[in-house]
Amino acid sequence: MMKAWWCLTVVLAAGPQEAPSAPPPSPGEELSGGATTVFDTTLNAFGRALGNMEPARWKTLYEGKQLFVRDWSAPPHALAAPLTNAQACNSCHFKDGRDRPYDALGPEAPLLIRLSVPTKDAPGGVPEPVYGGQFNDRGTPGVPAEGTVQVKYVPVKGRYADATAYTLRRPQYQFSPLGYGPFAPRTWWSPRIPATVFGLGLLEAIPEAELLARADPDDTDGDGISGRPNRVPHVRTGQTVLGRFGWKASQPSLEQQIAKAYAEDLGLTSALYPEPTCTPKQEACRAMTRAQEPALSAEMLEKTTMYIRLLAVPARRDWSSPTVRRGQELFQRTGCAACHHPEYRTGEVADVPELSGQTIRPYTDLLLHDMGKELADGRPDAEATGSEWRTPPLWGLGLLETVNHQLRLLHDGRARGFEEAILWHGGEAESSRERFKRLERADREALVAFLRSL
Repeated sequence: MMKAWWCLTVVLAAGPQEAPSAPPPSPGEELSGGATTVFDTTLNAFGRALGNMEPARWKTLYEGKQLFVRDWSAPPHALAAPLTNAQACNSCHFKDGRDRPYDALGPEAPLLIRLSVPTKDAPGGVPEPVYGGQFNDRGTPGVPAEGTVQVKYVPVKGRYADATAYTLRRPQYQFSPLGYGPFAPRTWWSPRIPATVFGLGLLEAIPEAELLARADPDDTDGDGISGRPNRVPHVRTGQTVLGRFGWKASQPSLEQQIAKAYAEDLGLTSALYPEPTCTPKQEACRAMTRAQEPALSAEMLEKTTMYIRLLAVPARRDWSSPTVRRGQELFQRTGCAACHHPEYRTGEVADVPELSGQTIRPYTDLLLHDMGKELADGRPDAEATGSEWRTPPLWGLGLLETVNHQLRLLHDGRARGFEEAILWHGGEAESSRERFKRLERADREALVAFLRSL
């Protein structure tokens, strides 16, 4: 098919050596979310309501926010399972962003570890039999946590074409201690950091046909880019549909993404995920959850989902400066825009018309791309392979340090800045990475300045 032109998280891709230069500044280019965009550069920049939101929705927004920040482990809301990863949604999505500040958590913010084992009947694997689908590092009295994840980094040194040296860091993980014995043989595991949650209502509103038009699984045009959709189960309908959300596009809708996070991170069962996260071999955990009804009501899930849908994208900054414009041109020339597609127009959203018909600039295609062995986790997820990742949106990147007081990029947070994130890219992105490495220092800085403007 022909391509149209979207926890760095950046996925750069190869493309033509020469791409069209960025157009001159035009009115509206700073509006990342169209009319929904908000102008806020403070630590609250990710938590604002849609700029065009109807005033009648303020009550709904407030009620959803209260659920998002609620401590589910404390009375009178102590509904969370004995084994969890957090006590509240905003424990991981601090200020609706990514992680809490370093000074609040120590040298490394928490990681989620997804677990599965291979089976003949499910190519994507099934949950690990003792520890389930996610490693829970928090336990209540009488129920030991599943263990602790320790991360160490090995330096990886390299040089740009102009001989400027750089040092990356390759993570190494150790599970110690393991509270319920060893993992099953051949266990797949994948580290993930939390992602930002603003602008997701707009991503859900992109017509499916627009995303599929970008797919080229067989690389029929020979440009080295083989983006493809992940096809995943829809819990309510039982159908296999397009995935959009999560590091591997493993969830098809915001409702399902949020319900899954409630279940795995907080241990809150719901109509979509009614089974407790305790496994049969965790007897104390199952004994404490056996008599529970679904802890998350349909109304709670609906309000939380609506809250996320109503979170706005902040506007770009310095978007018309000559350095940023030069960086935008280089973003095109190095091939980054082949995966980080700049612009879409949302379709009709009947229940939230504020999201309808918006020209948005998220810089993603929401498709899967093979990013090479260095970023591979080796763990399939639905139709995604162990080396494929969904192209994440880039909007809001320049405000991460302001909101979250740290900058951890890529799916596992190994990159400490934009350049490091680019330099880790391989696979389909290798050509783009090498073009970036050949740029002069001023041009590399210009490209980073463009990313900071988003």
